[in-house]
Amino acid sequence: MKDWQYRLAEHRGTLIALAIFIVMFAIYTANHPAGFTANVVQTAANKGALLAFVAIAQTLVVITAGIDLSVGMILLLTNCLASWVVVGSPMETAFGAVLVLLAGAACGALNGAIVIYGRLQPIVATIATGAVFYGVALLLRPFPGGSVNEDLADALTGKIFGVVPASLIVLLAVILLVWIPFSHSVYGRAAYAAGSSEPAAYISGMPIRRGKFLAYTLAGLVAAIGGLFLTFFSYTGEAAYASGNAYTLFSIAAVVLGGVSLFGGKGSAVGAVFGALAFRTIGDLLFVFDLDPLWQPLFQGLILLAAVSLGAFALFRVKNRLEWFL
Repeated sequence: MKDWQYRLAEHRGTLIALAIFIVMFAIYTANHPAGFTANVVQTAANKGALLAFVAIAQTLVVITAGIDLSVGMILLLTNCLASWVVVGSPMETAFGAVLVLLAGAACGALNGAIVIYGRLQPIVATIATGAVFYGVALLLRPFPGGSVNEDLADALTGKIFGVVPASLIVLLAVILLVWIPFSHSVYGRAAYAAGSSEPAAYISGMPIRRGKFLAYTLAGLVAAIGGLFLTFFSYTGEAAYASGNAYTLFSIAAVVLGGVSLFGGKGSAVGAVFGALAFRTIGDLLFVFDLDPLWQPLFQGLILLAAVSLGAFALFRVKNRLEWFL
């Protein structure tokens, strides 16, 4: 296989997700009453970025051949916490934001510790921790309420130079500062290797435990960034159980749409971002075509089913498991 063919195969999932998003967003803006304007793009970017943060968090775990069913609850927990502490003077706001990020990282680290050192299956461990995280969120906000620094919220959900959505700049910063350094590090390669074949990676002397633990910790951190942005968008905190579950399920659809294998060892957070943006556009398409909102869960469920099936259909063509990671 030539180098360019290898690169194309490696990024095929990301390119497909990008193409799907471009087509869907083009249809959306072509049929929107306001057309392709800065305000339309800003609104779509803000909604898409929120799911994209959760999708990046899910990707970090999925590449290790795990799955995080608590990621939506970490989002809720940090949203509720942010509605208490990201207020006041600039110094107090900065301290509160750091506290929220540390709380998210701690949640991810707890998941990693239970899965790696407690040797529990990720799906079981994260269901349990997700219930705990939701319980804490409910203690913080038994009823919707709270506040947030409005200047910071407006700056991070508005437009830069009146054109570029600030949320997309933050999303790009997360890719550049979190995903790329991790995926190119020794621990990132160990996480990928663990997803491909953990016994082989162990025999090769790779730091599997540290790689997986870092992946889970960073997943909690990025989910907390999503929780912060949820607070910036809504100006409040709310422990909405249905919302947390929805973000968890949609993040799984987004990573598969983005070419990330649920079997681990393959995929990129960049693809998951495009998958999230494409998935979020579904609801926007229903809006512009004036379809009943009651149809939205049906269409999203069908997309989720199709996304998960894509990975299974691709696996059926593999005769040797090693081919899946080439």
